[in-house]
Amino acid sequence: MNNELMFSSKTDMWATPQAFFDKLHAVFRFETDVCALPDNAKCETFYTPDEDGLAQDWRGTCWMNPPYGREIAAWVQKAYRSAKENGATVVCLLPARVDTRWWHDYCANGEVFFVRGRLKFGGAENSAPFPNAVVVFRPTVHDALKVGAGDTAKDKGHNAIYPAKPAN
Repeated sequence: MNNELMFSSKTDMWATPQAFFDKLHAVFRFETDVCALPDNAKCETFYTPDEDGLAQDWRGTCWMNPPYGREIAAWVQKAYRSAKENGATVVCLLPARVDTRWWHDYCANGEVFFVRGRLKFGGAENSAPFPNAVVVFRPTVHDALKVGAGDTAKDKGHNAIYPAKPAN
């Protein structure tokens, strides 16, 4: 095992294991890989670093295995906002860093599934030194029907929903 590389920040790119992706793709039918390299893209449509996936408009069903470095927060925020603002479904393969701000601000508001064991990324000989989770961000009925600032007085109360209030 190359401990020098695995426990350093020499790389933040971890190519998605194909068999793992295939299981998720069978359910979600991904249309776009929002952060890929040409040699590891999982979808016919994909954004490379030169195309800057963060600057793109994410719609439809997207796959995201972002760089795991310091910029991961921006990727997770983009995934969350794309679901809330564009109606995208974004399925993310992320390091399970539950102690971080980005995890609490965004992942805790998605559907979180912890991966049992450690993944072997790309052509790696050994498993990753960190746990992973799949986090799904997608629009909800609440997003579609909530009463928002753009609603008119006439709209409020009709065909809208409000968060449930706990019984006293």
